[in-house]
Amino acid sequence: MVIITLNEERNIERCIKSVQGLATEVLVVDSLSTDRTQEIARSLGARVVEQPFLGHIEQKNFAIEQASHTWILSLDADEAVDDQLRSSIQVALTSGKADGYRMNRLTNFCGQWIRHGGWYPDTKLRLFRKGEGAWTGTNPHDRYELKSGLRSEWLKGDLLHYSFYTIEEHLRQIDKFTDIAAEAKWKKGVRSNGLKILVKPVAKFIKCYLLKLGFLDGYFGWVIAKNSAYATYLRYTKLRAIQSKA
Repeated sequence: MVIITLNEERNIERCIKSVQGLATEVLVVDSLSTDRTQEIARSLGARVVEQPFLGHIEQKNFAIEQASHTWILSLDADEAVDDQLRSSIQVALTSGKADGYRMNRLTNFCGQWIRHGGWYPDTKLRLFRKGEGAWTGTNPHDRYELKSGLRSEWLKGDLLHYSFYTIEEHLRQIDKFTDIAAEAKWKKGVRSNGLKILVKPVAKFIKCYLLKLGFLDGYFGWVIAKNSAYATYLRYTKLRAIQSKA
């Protein structure tokens, strides 16, 4: 198993313990944490490699290169496998019928499991053979893709994602991630304008809260839809600012 980390002392123990007895090697690629992340990881038997942050996609591809074994389970530090997924992974590793395996991710937001608003099942391909694909996408939103012609299967169980402990944490990450996303969009040739800044946030809220049934998650369904709309607004506003400077 491989995990990339930066100051994840409150999450890393849960993540590693969820795969103990399942993973032959636990590799933590750490971006020079200043908290107890490395200490905790080593105490639980993990091998720690230090690597200054290269970008979400680049860091995860670097981590794969450092892994010692053929099969790789790639997790974020704030994730853990539930018991059913753990059993499914054991069967998959024994059979090896596919080249990669997809799993549903269930997110915990401020203490509540979120099952609507586009946040579930949030299927991710996280178990794969080394060398049969790569992390791609647009930073900070990465995704793993198998090489053309290779086959993936879906596993039962959930990848548990402990995302944000407070709403303020979510807003801080939105501010950080929209900086990265705006720069990435600029480099890909995407451009912003006043109409996009006005329309896209509204469309995002309607999609999350109404079309994807976010209202069924109660108060936090409302918060997530509102914050998602705000993130869209920031992304295109920051992209327009980059355009102006250019």
